[in-house]
Amino acid sequence: MALIRSIIHLLWMATTVMPYALAIMLGTLLGVRGLPLYRIAAAWLSLCISGARVLLDIRTRVTGMENLPQGENEGAILLVKHQSTYETFLMPTIMPHPLAYVFKKELLYVPFFGWAIGRLDMIHIDRSQRAQAFSKVVEQGKDLLAKGIWIIMFPEGTRIERGQKGTYKTGGTRLAIDTGAPVVPIAVTSAKVWSRKAFVKRPGVVDVSIGKPISSVGREPEELMREVEDWIEAEMRRLDPEAYPAAALTAP
Repeated sequence: MALIRSIIHLLWMATTVMPYALAIMLGTLLGVRGLPLYRIAAAWLSLCISGARVLLDIRTRVTGMENLPQGENEGAILLVKHQSTYETFLMPTIMPHPLAYVFKKELLYVPFFGWAIGRLDMIHIDRSQRAQAFSKVVEQGKDLLAKGIWIIMFPEGTRIERGQKGTYKTGGTRLAIDTGAPVVPIAVTSAKVWSRKAFVKRPGVVDVSIGKPISSVGREPEELMREVEDWIEAEMRRLDPEAYPAAALTAP
């Protein structure tokens, strides 16, 4: 039954992405830019998340929304634990500000999905050109933050298996320090139901925990990222103790 549900949900995403992507591309041809196009993309993402709830019985429990910067013009760099595609789709549907993802340029070639995101206010980079890529992130990041768009990054760089920890890279904290924006650490337990490489998804609850903003003023990238890493990994162990049996045994 789980296999059939997973196939139906995949078909749901594959068929619904086409009209939304075409709407975005048509909008750009008509001179539409910025927020209207983002809203079209966010509507499709919301459709995917709703489909996961109805077809896969995957639900979301969010805590810490009150920790997000409240001012209309306050910027933020969201640094998110990355376990599956689920949080990639989820974040724009729950955040009060438009989001700009930093992603590898290869995604631009994915039919419909990539064609559409290439027309949004996002930051696509060539990973083979590290110095130039980061300069582009900072330049575009400053411009987007000034427009009220928050930047979202996955500091581990790729999806990580449940109960595991990747290497936290300092790109997000370097961007925060260069722009003066605070970082917001976010823990997500999506691998409980939608693991990194699994085709079959399982019903259950994905916990999203949003930490308090951490000022980047006067900080060093490595030291700031260690604080982000410590918070996220401790929160992951609290939210999903079954995935960290050693931590559970030593807990008071």
